[in-house]
Amino acid sequence: MFSTTVTDTGQITLPEEIREHLNLVSGSRVEFVIDEDGQVKMFPLNVPVETLSGILHRPGKVPATLEDMESAISERANISLEVV
Repeated sequence: MFSTTVTDTGQITLPEEIREHLNLVSGSRVEFVIDEDGQVKMFPLNVPVETLSGILHRPGKVPATLEDMESAISERANISLEVV
């Protein structure tokens, strides 16, 4: 486990082991998510989205397929993804 201190301006320094594990360098961007259990998770934005698949899985809930996601997106956008 690693710890750090929050400065007066809300900044933290990530421990070197964390930066190396996430391949973070100066200027790298990260995203924070609060999951359904209230835990905060940090994700580097320099990785392919496929790598993050399933990280917020909810026990007992079947993950959506790519087709399900595309269908939901097209329904909300009122467009068809069919090739004519």
